[in-house]
Amino acid sequence: MKTARLRKIGEIGTLLFPVWVLTGSVLSFFFPQWFTWFTGPWITYGLGFTMLGMGITLLPQDFRDVFQTPVPVLAGVILQYTVMPLSGWGIGILLDLPAPLATGLIVVSCCPGGVASNVITYLAKGDLALSVSMTASSTILSVFMTPLLTLLLIGKGVEASASGLFLDTFQVVILPVALGVLLNFYLPEISKRIQTVSPLIAVLLITMIVSSILGAGREKILQSAGRLIVAVVGLHSSGFFFGYILSWLFIRKQKTSRTISIEVGMQNSGLGVVLSRNNFPDPLVAIPAAISSLVHSLIGSLLAAFWRKSKPDEDIR
Repeated sequence: MKTARLRKIGEIGTLLFPVWVLTGSVLSFFFPQWFTWFTGPWITYGLGFTMLGMGITLLPQDFRDVFQTPVPVLAGVILQYTVMPLSGWGIGILLDLPAPLATGLIVVSCCPGGVASNVITYLAKGDLALSVSMTASSTILSVFMTPLLTLLLIGKGVEASASGLFLDTFQVVILPVALGVLLNFYLPEISKRIQTVSPLIAVLLITMIVSSILGAGREKILQSAGRLIVAVVGLHSSGFFFGYILSWLFIRKQKTSRTISIEVGMQNSGLGVVLSRNNFPDPLVAIPAAISSLVHSLIGSLLAAFWRKSKPDEDIR
């Protein structure tokens, strides 16, 4: 009974993810000291635990299932690593963003799908199994794709640690996810207990990461607030829009297109923060990723509320 109640509280708290991020973001501008202590290794460990929480929801069988129905997953992953990076690069040029902010926009645009996309897919009545498979697939590929695309798009004029990008992606994404999968496979009972609280803890950790970066950089954010917000909203709007339209053109299933749209439009912004903070000398590079977490959560929640009211055509038949 106690476990069931704890799970229910965790589910409600997780579904309120956009509310927590919005609240933390607003408070960080008025009371930055509440959040700025959460910095340095705390951010890296926080993201690592979040990815561990994702890993313990997966089993080796989930990865085998990807190969049994590869087309939707492949389409989603291709769109993830084409639409978003090209949008981030193009928007930075179009809006003539300062170099650190343009670089930060590219970093977050090259990240894999975020774990919050699974929550939003559930709310939108999308294909949850596909969403989890896409998140897992793009996350595994991120150890190569994220650093390669980032370095390619930012060019040679920006100082960055190439080896650091690869190493950080491996340490804070691949290792925790792999550990979580092994834990779920060999110790399922312990894994189930962790799963009752891990989604809510992950939400709170992401909120702290976002609020810490925003609180520390609030003065610089206010100086470029207009263009910066337009850039981040444009980036995620592009991902949601083209993710839906292009997948619909090829797959012709609304439920699948909704899922791919959400997966492409929502990034692992926490990873973007860690990579930006650890591998670029200018602290401003991390700010677009922090704002990204708030923006894609709000847009995704609005889409979920809209889609939830109407069943996909294939569900009506």
